[in-house]
Amino acid sequence: MAANQHMVVISLDSLGFRDIREHQEELPTLNKLVNGGTWVKSVTGIYPTLTYPSHTTIITGQYPNVHGIVNNTKIQPERRSPDWYWYQKDVKSTTLYDLAREKGMRTAAFLWPVTAGSKINYNLAEIFPNRIWTNQVLVSLKASSPLFLLEMNHKYGKLRNGIKQPQLDEFITACAVDTIENKKPNLTLLHLVDMDSMRHRYGVRSKEAMEALHRLDNHVAQVIEATKRAGTFYDTNFVILGDHYQINVDKMIHLNTLFAQKGWLKPNQDQTYQEDWQVMAKTCDGSTYIYTKNFDDKEELTELIRNVEGVESVYPRYRAIERGADPACTFMVEAKEDYYFTDESERPEVVEKVDPDTLGQPDRYHGVHGYDPDKSDYQTTIIFNGPAVNAGQTVEHANLVDEAPTFARLLGLEFKDDLAGKCIEGVIK
Repeated sequence: MAANQHMVVISLDSLGFRDIREHQEELPTLNKLVNGGTWVKSVTGIYPTLTYPSHTTIITGQYPNVHGIVNNTKIQPERRSPDWYWYQKDVKSTTLYDLAREKGMRTAAFLWPVTAGSKINYNLAEIFPNRIWTNQVLVSLKASSPLFLLEMNHKYGKLRNGIKQPQLDEFITACAVDTIENKKPNLTLLHLVDMDSMRHRYGVRSKEAMEALHRLDNHVAQVIEATKRAGTFYDTNFVILGDHYQINVDKMIHLNTLFAQKGWLKPNQDQTYQEDWQVMAKTCDGSTYIYTKNFDDKEELTELIRNVEGVESVYPRYRAIERGADPACTFMVEAKEDYYFTDESERPEVVEKVDPDTLGQPDRYHGVHGYDPDKSDYQTTIIFNGPAVNAGQTVEHANLVDEAPTFARLLGLEFKDDLAGKCIEGVIK
């Protein structure tokens, strides 16, 4: 097979197998892509099923314990708003976009996680200011392709309203459309977050989330039309994917509050805690890492956590490593459905119901992800369509780590690393 020279990968954040299974007929663009391409129905994510680890797996073919992005945010117990893994320098594995660049291909990325500071030709990095002395413009200029960012902001900045949705996705889609038409990148990576935001705020199957799904279908159509105007449509393979799904929640588990009660960490009033901790939880929402230092009684700790309301499983380090999670953790703890974890250190109760009036505030959600990817009906999905893709086909199952090697094959590239994933059979002609 002769490889095609253009690929557009669109991540619809929190898109699940269930979304296409139940709503395909009412989504004209995705329906057409499914019928004319190959739909890999059920895709098992990585652990934890979070956006930044997942998107890094999608373009490296490795699990988090290899590529290094083990969580959305870094361990900074003294910070109420810790830094995210924004910068590519934290990625320890070869990325698809670097592989493409080495072969002389032009690359573009729009809010694709963990690409700040990368060598992508046209990059609008996902990053936000979390220090009082900076602002969105300054952090974005440092992280992105500066002249390109200024050009896009000048043309389309009026579409956005900070990071609020759905305006942010409208801005990003306009930037992607413009770039495809005028720059014709060989590899375009586009990350749209509207539905994920609505699910966090209003619930997984809420009216607001379903309206977002329909908006996303329209954004995909806009991108496809841009390739037609650019004259690259017949040489472009399209990929529409999710990174994880979500689960509705009603209760929060504050393990650091419990550890503070035991004297294992010292809480601060702003819900942070001091550096001299012995045991700490680092949330992944539906699961949480437990880290220890200078602490020996692992049996007591295990039993204590197991007895907390809403805890489903406690995995020791070796099990976490087997699942591809952070090898530095002591335990990985899984929540039952309806529960999620926070890092808060001084709450009135270890387990609390979420006050509906607080929804939309930091750490207050109606839907979350981060759970074990094997949870029931919690899988994501991926659609392939284009000149190199089999038409009218379905594949029942694949793993998230299988996506990068499949993308590489479609672009005529090859990872030199020993990948965890393999090219998905049945997709490519």
